[in-house]
Amino acid sequence: MAMLPPTALRGVRASLDHLLLGTADLSQGVAWVAERIGVEAVFGGRHEDLGTANYLLSLGPDVYLEILGPDPESPPRQASLPFGIESLAEPRLVTWAARRSNLRALAASTASRGVSLGEVRSGSRIRPAGAELRWEITDLTAFPHDGIVPFFIDWGTTPHPARTAPPGGRLLSLRAEHPNASAVSSTLRALSLNLEVDEGPEPALVARIRTLSGDEVELR
Repeated sequence: MAMLPPTALRGVRASLDHLLLGTADLSQGVAWVAERIGVEAVFGGRHEDLGTANYLLSLGPDVYLEILGPDPESPPRQASLPFGIESLAEPRLVTWAARRSNLRALAASTASRGVSLGEVRSGSRIRPAGAELRWEITDLTAFPHDGIVPFFIDWGTTPHPARTAPPGGRLLSLRAEHPNASAVSSTLRALSLNLEVDEGPEPALVARIRTLSGDEVELR
């Protein structure tokens, strides 16, 4: 297999916070990732306001993979879950998060340029050991261009989750495919994000990861 150039992540490295892999069943999603990467993700916590829970794997010192699924302990909900994960036929990368500070100013600035990030909200979850993580985040329901354009997150003083998640390998590259690649690229430029977007039959994020055993695998 050809080696990827060392600059494969240069365009998004400064802003990339984490990849979000959606699954309709958390246990199946964790097994799906473990089969491909060779490491089982650990439980991160529950998002009680969303009805979801997650499992995490570090993909480097400042980036991680979040496996997001319906919280099996959450009461039944009428509202859809973020990104429609409850309807996914199989696990897949549904979107990514970009790291940025002063999100309210960012949302106001991008709205003036025709890009809506929605309302900025606060979020939190409790780690298994009892510590609370807090963050600010742009509206997950905005979901521009089918998730190829990310949502934004600001961890404030909370330690970044990649520092405590178990290592699952290292992210080598991230790119995207979309039927309207030019429009997606235009929106990304308006947000000062440099993600390669190719024409493709359906929206997809494509991540290449070097596993701890040295193999290179692709998640999409």
